[in-house]
Amino acid sequence: MAKITVDEKYCKGCGLCTTACPRGIVQLDTTKITAKGYHPAYASDPERCTGCSLCAQICPDCCITVER
Repeated sequence: MAKITVDEKYCKGCGLCTTACPRGIVQLDTTKITAKGYHPAYASDPERCTGCSLCAQICPDCCITVER
């Protein structure tokens, strides 16, 4: 099982990771706002994550870590 960690300090909520995830589990958390005023990304269903790391590869701010 894989684990996605998003460093919310650097996430600007651009949403690129949400489009890259083939399973559609990476989403923006609209219930949370970071100190910089953005909705951070998160894994909505972490059990379905395959660890492909496409979300981390497309992130322009390198704030996503995928552990397998």
